[in-house]
Amino acid sequence: MLGDGPVGLAGDDLGTPYLRFDRRGPLAWCVVDRPDSRNALTSAMYFGVRRAVDLVNRDPDLAALIITGTGDVFIPGGELRGREPDRWLDFPDLLGVDSTPFEAIRRSPKPVVSAVNGLAQGGGLLIAMLSDVSVVGESVTVRAPELFRGIADTGYAAYLPAQIGVARARDMLLTGRTVTAREAESWGMFSRVVPDEEVLAEAERVAIQICRTAPQARLHIKRIVNDNYDRVDRMTFDALLYNAEMREGARAFAERREPDWVPPPFRTGRRL
Repeated sequence: MLGDGPVGLAGDDLGTPYLRFDRRGPLAWCVVDRPDSRNALTSAMYFGVRRAVDLVNRDPDLAALIITGTGDVFIPGGELRGREPDRWLDFPDLLGVDSTPFEAIRRSPKPVVSAVNGLAQGGGLLIAMLSDVSVVGESVTVRAPELFRGIADTGYAAYLPAQIGVARARDMLLTGRTVTAREAESWGMFSRVVPDEEVLAEAERVAIQICRTAPQARLHIKRIVNDNYDRVDRMTFDALLYNAEMREGARAFAERREPDWVPPPFRTGRRL
């Protein structure tokens, strides 16, 4: 259950107060709204984004889903400081591959568009990459900092080389470098970069345009295109989740320091 509330989720409830499911005609919007934590996703929020995908696919009145954030942040990844005020107390943890939205977005029969309004990294960048189309603001920056946190993200290892090439994927994953929106577009990570103030309107236009295509034909084309991604090694991801390196990475992030595996001569005294 969510706090002391009922176990079941009804209607458009996404299981957390930090996600909104807004219906605007045939389009549904999943809005990430946790400004006090810069839109960091709790376990329940990861599950809630996946539920938004499922709600759209089960509802004949809805044709597509648009995912966006609030303020100047899209999604910076998962909550690493242990602050999960929306934690589902009846579940030991929701942060497994089966509860995250990545494969649900990749396999969604109905279109999923991301309106990337600001910073996107970690799980947020994966959501944007796996959406059918992502519309990205020109001031957006992205990165994949998982190895700074001790996380062996086998999803990134499968998705990123197919999206941007092996050399660029290695560069991003092994260095944790920050990439600008225009650079990401030139790499093939995204196809549409627009002025920041046009992101939401352009995402809506894109979603409507996709909805004009034939659903069954579109589904098969999407499946064939997305099969270019490699298989995600779920067993390795789950086996290493919450191991010693990930625990140290999370502690270092929360304490605004570098993890203890960084050689002392290479430390800067700042969080990575």
